[in-house]
Amino acid sequence: MAIIGSLIKGAIDLKSALTPKLNHIEAQQKILESLLETASDTAFGKKYEFNTILESEDVKKAYSNKIPYFDYHQLYEKWWSRIISGEENITWPGKPDYFALSSGTTGKKSKRIPVTNDMIEAIRNAGIKQVEALSNFDLPAEFFEKEIMMLGSSTDLQEKNGHLEGEISGISASNIPFWFEGYYKPGRDIAKIDDWDKRVQQIAEKAKDWDIGALSGIPSWMELMLQKVIDYHNVKSIHDIWPNLKVYTSGGVAFEPYKKSFNNLLDHPIIVIDTYLASEGFIAYQERSETDAMKLITDNGIYFEFVPFQPEYINQDGSLKQDAPSITLAEVKTDQDYVLLISTVSGAWRYIIGDTIEFIDVARAEIRITGRTKFFLNVVGSQLSVNKMNIALREIEDKYDIEIPEFTLSATRIEEEFYHHWYLGTETSVKNTELAEALDRVLKKANKNYKVARNKALKGVKVTTVPLSIFSEWSGAQKKKGGQVKMERVMSEEKFAEWEDFVSENIPS
Repeated sequence: MAIIGSLIKGAIDLKSALTPKLNHIEAQQKILESLLETASDTAFGKKYEFNTILESEDVKKAYSNKIPYFDYHQLYEKWWSRIISGEENITWPGKPDYFALSSGTTGKKSKRIPVTNDMIEAIRNAGIKQVEALSNFDLPAEFFEKEIMMLGSSTDLQEKNGHLEGEISGISASNIPFWFEGYYKPGRDIAKIDDWDKRVQQIAEKAKDWDIGALSGIPSWMELMLQKVIDYHNVKSIHDIWPNLKVYTSGGVAFEPYKKSFNNLLDHPIIVIDTYLASEGFIAYQERSETDAMKLITDNGIYFEFVPFQPEYINQDGSLKQDAPSITLAEVKTDQDYVLLISTVSGAWRYIIGDTIEFIDVARAEIRITGRTKFFLNVVGSQLSVNKMNIALREIEDKYDIEIPEFTLSATRIEEEFYHHWYLGTETSVKNTELAEALDRVLKKANKNYKVARNKALKGVKVTTVPLSIFSEWSGAQKKKGGQVKMERVMSEEKFAEWEDFVSENIPS
């Protein structure tokens, strides 16, 4: 009998049963007031008169009226650059010990996002909430005695100007509680290896020594690691190495595009739990087994606002127009995409994180990520979000019984006429022209704006299939393998030209 596992499971079940139901609206009010009070004496708080906002009858409204929207570059140029230079009390009291490096999905130059001790604590608290939610997933007591493979970026953080820098997954892993050390794999020594391929090789060599019950990481990199372990030991599935594997905590991007290829690495289905951990904070996690929607963490250091995701509110570069209207959690509705804004205990204020979300259950504050503001393809009025692209590709997968976990596209001009050129990461004997016609039909049926565009300025669809490995190699060449690196789904014409050159150089003709 799993005595320790039974004790842990019992404690989690008891904690879940005794935890009162949270009022998300009230929680958000308290978070905003706490943020404003704590930062009122910072340079930012004085500039925007946080004390005056706190005295208002409607603090939320006064806050949104007083503070402009900030994307990373705006916040960096005016405020965060001063923190990096060593100044204190700029957007949050004191100086942060960490900066999260994030190149996101665009550009090679890393962003430096402050990570305060308050944010480290908030991320740790969110992780505990997620563990407590396991009581809703009907897991056996034995599961709670197994080890957890956390595949993120290197924990070998770099010291610079009195602080440490690294990706958020590396920062988080370097701050795991002492009591978790025995469960954490691949362990500190392997986790410090900066070279992705060497780190994964070490994991493959040690894999049989571990009894892994759960995985955590970005799907694309997790698949590569699992495949490496399978190939190294010459087995059919990862369950031949880790027979007690029961849970995968996915994060960073939507899991659905990877579902088919991921399941092919398993001997039997496992529980997949979605999470939303960004460089700016732990935003949401899946609380219930009956849905893949994630619950916003409304009582843990982040205040949320939402801007309806409509073309008239978005600039060409994906940033928000300053006159775009924002709403609070009390005003959201389902069947509407929103641009997500956050204000945090790391000193981000009305910050455009770059993701779009939709609400699946308003009362529960449950959301689903629908895409990126910069990955919204609307060059000729087609209004294609990443979510709509993913839905269309799942239909193509089912139609032809293929896997398409990775893709990218751009609106390109051929003889001054616009086409959507898709690159699909897949192995198939189906002709590119047939895939293009099928994809075009699906998008016309599912998206009225796309159908209108196809009858006007958008002349057609072109599809090129490439090996799946090209996508990970491109990410590695652009930035760095592993960690928080994600593939650009929509590229500018200039970036797309670089991509096509890369493909032609790395695929033998």
